[in-house]
Amino acid sequence: MTPNAYAVVGLTAIVAALVAVLTFAVLRIVAAAHDTRPSLRASGGGDTALLTAALQDAVSKLKAQERAMSARAQASERLSGEIIASLTAGLLVVELGGDVRIINPAGRRLLGLGEEGPFEDYRQLPPPAAPLATVIDECLRTRRPIVRRALELTGSTASHLGVTVSPLFDEDGRLHGAICLFTDLTAVIDLEEQLRLKDSLARVGELTAGIAHEFRNGLATIHGYSRLIDLDALSPAPRKYVEGIRAETDALGQVVTNFLNFAKPTQLTVTPVDLKMIAERVADESRADAEARGGDIVVSGMFGPVDGDDVLLRQAFSNLMRNAIDACAAAGVTPQVSVEAEVDRAQRVCRISVNDNGPGIEPAARDRIFRPFFTTKAAGTGLGLALVLKIIVTHNGRVTVGTSPLGGASLQVTLPLSDA
Repeated sequence: MTPNAYAVVGLTAIVAALVAVLTFAVLRIVAAAHDTRPSLRASGGGDTALLTAALQDAVSKLKAQERAMSARAQASERLSGEIIASLTAGLLVVELGGDVRIINPAGRRLLGLGEEGPFEDYRQLPPPAAPLATVIDECLRTRRPIVRRALELTGSTASHLGVTVSPLFDEDGRLHGAICLFTDLTAVIDLEEQLRLKDSLARVGELTAGIAHEFRNGLATIHGYSRLIDLDALSPAPRKYVEGIRAETDALGQVVTNFLNFAKPTQLTVTPVDLKMIAERVADESRADAEARGGDIVVSGMFGPVDGDDVLLRQAFSNLMRNAIDACAAAGVTPQVSVEAEVDRAQRVCRISVNDNGPGIEPAARDRIFRPFFTTKAAGTGLGLALVLKIIVTHNGRVTVGTSPLGGASLQVTLPLSDA
């Protein structure tokens, strides 16, 4: 063989070896691809399942968060409602046009609106509460808050209110309404009035007690000298004068004694007191006087327990009933006296009204009837109602005068209920 033939054979062997190596490599690649196809398929299915589970878990968490947020919103709204309903102060939220957005139960009670019923515009407040609407109008007009203004209402549940009104602005600074908070100051005003009365009574007592003592000493001297005169030794004319001196000094001495008793500081013996028993007992004692004039005394209503001095309270109600009988008798009217009581659990007081069918008390005289020595009776001392006022004020109560349903006068006593 020639060298060229050897070269061709060698080259052919090299090419065959390369082809064999390439063929083996391709076969290995194909086999590897065939082996990895099932694992690729399994791997792809697992990723899909994992992705689906993750999406479902995310959706579940979002729904749980939504439910939690909704529950928190409901709880917050419920708490806001409970807070508004539980406020002892009145809450009124109004829009710029006058529409009422919120009014709580305490606000309805203080304004005399009742527990339910339509109330859509604050300008529709009943006449007794009209001053509150005026204050809200002022706040909306001036765009300025009104802080701690005292209002006096007539004919409402609360006779005095402390009011704070603040304007409501949105995030752009535009006025869109007002919020009004108001509290009942009646008890505070009454307490101030009681303290003022107690101070006035104490000053009057201190100022006049000494004068009354000296006056009584002078009367005693005059009365004593008149007693030394022998009436039998006098002629009829001088005898009549001496008897007149004795009678007048006796009467003036009783007036001075009554006034000293009025001016004397009251010492209470406080015990639990049954007001109904006191009223019925005093009525029994005074009924004979009313029946003698063809009339009667009736006790009715619900009485509450109070802490007080039984003797002094009986004296106060006795003065009121006898004053009612005397007023009717002086006007020539058959006396019909009613004692009516009611218990106000919200204010924790008992109100007792002594009503008669007499001529009543003129409005101009109502502010003066409790002053010492003021009387409309021909033979009155003017200390009966003054003593009533002193006794009731000493018991931390109050006395007011009005018109009776029977057409005469109505003396209304308010006393705080006992804590028991």
